[in-house]
Order: sequence, then C-alpha cells, then structure tokens
Amino acid sequence: MSAQRRSGIAAGSELAAARPMTVAGLMSGTSADGIDVAIVKIARRKIGKSDPEGLSGLSIKLLGHAGFSFSPALRRAVLAAMDARSTSTAELARLNWRLGQAYAEALEGALQQFPCRLDLVGCHGQTIYHQPRPARYAGRSVACTWQIGETAMLAAQSGVPVVSNFRPADMAAGGEGAPLVPLLDFVLFRHARKGRVLQNLGGIANLTALVPNATLAQVSAFDTGPGNMVIDRLMQRLFAQKFDRNGEAARRGRVLDEVVEAMLRQRFFHRAPPKSAGREQFGDAYAERFLAACRQARGKQRLRPGDVIASATALTAKSVARAYVDFVRPGMGPAEVECILSGGGARNRTLVEMLRDELAPAGCAVALSDSLGLPTQAKEAAAFALLAYQSWHRRPGNVPAATGARRPVILGEIAYA
Repeated sequence: MSAQRRSGIAAGSELAAARPMTVAGLMSGTSADGIDVAIVKIARRKIGKSDPEGLSGLSIKLLGHAGFSFSPALRRAVLAAMDARSTSTAELARLNWRLGQAYAEALEGALQQFPCRLDLVGCHGQTIYHQPRPARYAGRSVACTWQIGETAMLAAQSGVPVVSNFRPADMAAGGEGAPLVPLLDFVLFRHARKGRVLQNLGGIANLTALVPNATLAQVSAFDTGPGNMVIDRLMQRLFAQKFDRNGEAARRGRVLDEVVEAMLRQRFFHRAPPKSAGREQFGDAYAERFLAACRQARGKQRLRPGDVIASATALTAKSVARAYVDFVRPGMGPAEVECILSGGGARNRTLVEMLRDELAPAGCAVALSDSLGLPTQAKEAAAFALLAYQSWHRRPGNVPAATGARRPVILGEIAYA
C-alpha cells in the first residue's frame, strides 16, 4: 500500500474532527453467515464544548455496501467455536487468524466494487462468547465478551488504521457491551415530531427507541431476544437449508401458539432493559428445546416441519412486539411511532407481515430502513464505521442509556498499518 493511501489524519485533533473521512465498517453477526462491508464518508463541523460526543453537524453518506458469505468450512468453524463446550487454544488461535484473512479479503472485495481512498477501518469482529452479567469463575464474579478476527492482517492489507474490540470498554464501565448501534440510529434517524423504533433483525433482535426530538440521554436500546437465530437453526435441522428464504417455510406452516406462549414466559423477555443476549441464550441448545416443545405439543399427531418454522418466526415477532409494548411505548407519549426494520430478517416476508400484525394494535407502523436511504444489510456495518470514527477522534461511542454503563467511554483498540 502506497504512502499516499495511508491515513495522514492525526487522532484526536480538532482540525481532524473537521475533515471528512472515508471509513469502512465491517460486521459479521451472530448468524455467522458472512461479512457485511459498508464504506461511508463522515464529515462534521468543528466540535464545540457543548457537544462532548462530537455529534453536532455530523453527516454520514453511504458510498457503497457489499456482502460476502463465509465459506462452508469457515462457517462451521465459527459456529463450532460459539457453541463449544470444550475446544483447544490451537483451534481458537487458528480461527482468529483465519477470520482476519476473511475480513481482509472482504474489504479488498468491497474496494474493488467501490474504489476509494480509505482513511480508517472499523471492524466489529466475530463474537464467539458474550456474557454481560457477572458469574462466578475462579473464585471471583466475572463478566466477559470476546470478539475475534486478527485485525493486524486487515491493517497490513488496507494500509490504514483499524479500530476493533469495541465492547470491552463499555463493560469495564459497568455496561453490557451491547447494543452499540444506537449511536448511528441517533445520528441518522431521530425525528423532530415522530417517535422511531429502529429494529434490527440479525441473529439476535435488538432495538433502539428514539422519542421525538430525542437527546442522547433519552435513547433506549436493548436486545429483544432471538431474531433469525432460532429460525435458521431449525431450517438447518429440518430442511437442510441455511435460512427460510422469503419466509416461505413459515408461510406454509401453522403457528403452535401454546409453544410460543410458553417460551415467552422465559425470564429474559420480562426483564427490564438494559439487557443483551447471544447464542448463550438462544443458540443450538435453545432451538433443540423449542423443537422438543413443538413435538410435545403435537403429541401423537404428526408434526409438520413448517409448523416448527412458523412457530419460531412467531416467537421472534411476538417477542419484538411485546418488548415494544412493555418497555418502549409507555415512554413515547402521544407521538406517532414507526418501527424501521433492518438486518437479514427484514428480507423474511412472513416475519415482516407477522410484525406488522403484532404492532398494528399498538399503533406502530412498520417500514424498512431502505425507505430512509440505508439498505437493511448495511446498517450495522455503517455503525461500526461511525464508532471507529469516534474512537479515532477520542470521542465516546457508547450510549450509556442503552448499555447501562456508568459513563460515556471511548471504545475500541487500534491496530496501525
């Protein structure tokens, strides 16, 4: 990489804060199906003392977005690491470096599609374990999280600094390390008169709630439960397919309401925010329990695979809607509210229809983020481009009202090219 393509912007300076930067964000989520890359141009006016987060006058323009699937072998390795009861240090070390290769290849592929001069990269990494609440370990209570993917490889290939490992700083400040997308939601989607709920449907479903004309302190965000995770696992188990394309399997099935209602009695769904979740709560073991409950509900009658998928899809839709009714709607007042969907689940037509049906009685309309200028699959990657930009300028990236942290903190670690 030539010196001309390397970033010459000094971290933390007020002059740098006023310069536009071209930043690539990379995201691979709990579905472990691949990597999304978003390339954005970020610009803002000089930061004033009354704006400690540096968000005044901020503009974000999407230059391009691309998605890259994991190879079957890499996806198997990632899923095995996330659900492993035991593994080896050698296996995890190899996976860390193999993911580093995958991120570097994805970024290179995106730059071939959208040629530009990058200044910075933000890479979320692949979460293989997330335990936001302390549990006893080796004689002490410990909370922990781990995102892997060797970013030194990404920095070496791109020739620009890479910010990664975003979650730990928030957790060290007492937060859950998630969700981290609310900063982007706040910057792009707050509205002077409308209330907005930004609902991401990834492996785990999470929302950001913005009251009309919200301040950063008024932002609420949390994980609502499973998004695509349970559906995807059951599609693999029953249909040997990675996911329910367009929601066709669910559309042909019948919802087993008694199973869904029983699952919704789980404590997670009733616990007030802040809260976050992952495969530890809703991974393969949970999907197997869900399938067993469906079989038990049908008794001696034949259980149709489509009924299981329809029920898992209803679980996602109902858990999202109940989270809205229980924890979001009371704070919105009389304002008109719209729910804006993003993530892979936004392409599941049956899930979207179920969400519309569930949210309509609460007076909440449903739309896709595409209608507001940001493709559904680009949002999370764009969020980590913004978080990298904030970290590079030594500005906070977490939203304490969302994560439960005691204070705003600068997120991430920097690998230099």
